[in-house]
This record gives sequence, structure tokens and C-alpha cells, in this order.
Amino acid sequence: MHFRRLGRSGLKISEISLGAWVTFGAQVDEQKASDLIHAAYDQGVNYFDNADMYANGQAEVIMGKAIRDLPREALVISSKVFWPTMPGPNGRGLSRKHIFESVHASLRRLNLDYLDLYLCHRYDPDTPVEEVVWAMNDLIRQGKILYWGTSKWEPALVAQAYGVARQYTLIPPSMEQPQYNLFHRQRVEILLSPLCKEFGLGLTTWSPLYFGILSGKYNEGIPEGSRASLPEMGWVRDRITPERLSIVRQLTKLSQELDLTTAQLAIAWVLRRKEVASVITGATRPEQLDENIAAGEAVGKLADNVLERIEQIAGNLPE
Repeated sequence: MHFRRLGRSGLKISEISLGAWVTFGAQVDEQKASDLIHAAYDQGVNYFDNADMYANGQAEVIMGKAIRDLPREALVISSKVFWPTMPGPNGRGLSRKHIFESVHASLRRLNLDYLDLYLCHRYDPDTPVEEVVWAMNDLIRQGKILYWGTSKWEPALVAQAYGVARQYTLIPPSMEQPQYNLFHRQRVEILLSPLCKEFGLGLTTWSPLYFGILSGKYNEGIPEGSRASLPEMGWVRDRITPERLSIVRQLTKLSQELDLTTAQLAIAWVLRRKEVASVITGATRPEQLDENIAAGEAVGKLADNVLERIEQIAGNLPE
């Protein structure tokens, strides 16, 4: 396992990480989640991503039970705040009240004293950025979190938060967590990359396989038991278009030439960028986890001519 600094911070995180979204508390039960986390840890993964709204908080509960026999100092645990998780008009958003109540609730569910990373899951237009930055700064001063960041914020708003922090000598965001893959790339490559250079932000990206489509498992249809086969996953099925499948089939042929799986090619393509500190992957089975982790070693196979072929295959599909 290779480790990368989170932007300009001193924190080092595994370039492949394991996330709880969609899987923990839904497709993956408590025992399977524990097995996956321990298998990932044994292979060098130290970063595990979560959020308060995943499976209505159950994902945090499951992760908390799974990590209780692992050394806390060796782990980097993240959670997020924004979506409705409590009753009343203040049970959502990024007000100081909701941020403070949410972090305490997440710590209880995870059975932790502090979070390594705490992210604003979306931008809240009803809360001034100054209030958010002060709240996060206070949580760091209190030892409840170590670093903070954003997820799916517009770059101008990230820059605004950084400016507020500098104006009042507060701790600025250290990271942004965007979606990044071959089908969703402009936000990172065009908009966020300049901020990473200017402010030293690190990126922890999600959905490297574009909801599983870039794994190639839907090339010949939707397999029974796959995520897209589940009744509640219509939003995944809507993304399986003929245009995308045509691209993935061509990527599958290329990956075979490189002695890689399609998923490994897609993850390695994300890891090629220096701004990316870690690629958050999901897994429901040990073999998926092993496949994803092995993608870290595949980056060296992406020579310039390979990257050019990937661009020729996938570079022209509009987002």
C-alpha cells in the first residue's frame, strides 16, 4: 500500500480507502462489514470513510463495532454533516447548532473520542461560510476533529472558506471530496486542480467506478444480485446507457492487454493525478476489495501511450 499526504497537511492516508456509502447497513451486514474492514486494514488501508446519513446512521454504528479492536492511532476515520438526521428545522444544514450536535452523534455511533476528518457534505446556502469555518475551527480546538473539509462544494465557495480562515487566523479546510472518474472529471481537472495548487487542498475522491459501471460488470447486462439489479437502485440503472457501455467495453479490451481488470484500470486512472490523496472504494465481497487495492500497483502501467488511448476511448463523452 502506498500512502499520500492529504494536500499540504502532514496527514498520510492510504491511496486506496474503503467507504461505507450504499454498502454498510444496506448491502453489507455487520459481520461482512467487519470482515471487509479488517481485510482492508491487513492490506495497509488506514482511511475509512463514512457519513452520518449513510443507512440512517447505521453505517457509523457498524463501522464503530468493526474498528473497536484495531489500534485507533493507526486509523484515519472520516464522517460528514449536512443532510437531515434530526427532527426540527435545525436538524439539517451547517449551522453551528447542527454541526455540534451532529459530530457528537457521530462520535457516539462510531464509539470514538475524535474524528480524523470531518466534512461538510454539501454547501448550505442558509448558513454563512463564516459560521461554518468558526464551528469547524472550534471543533478542532476542542479535540473533537483533527482536520475538516468539504464535499461537492463549488470551487468558489471552497476558496471563500479558505479566505475566511486566513482573515480570522482560523484553520482552513484541508480537503475536498468530489466525485471523480472517467465519466465525471471536469470538476477536478478544470475547477479544483487550481485550488489544490494554490491552497494545498487534498482530494479524497469517490465513485471511481461510476457506481460500478466502469467495473465492466454490466457489459453484457445486469447480473442478478448486482447493485443495479436491486429495486431501489433505479438511479444506477438510469446511468447504464449504450454510450457508456460502448466505452467500458473498449476499456475492458485495453485492460486485458495490460493484464488488469477494467476496475483496476479505472481506479489507476484516477490515482494518476497528484491532487488525489486517496480513492474511496466500496466493496461487498473480499474479492472486490482485493481487486480494488491491487489497482494501486497498476498506476505504473499507465504510460503516455496508454493514457492517450484512454482519452481516445472516453475523452469525448459529455458529462
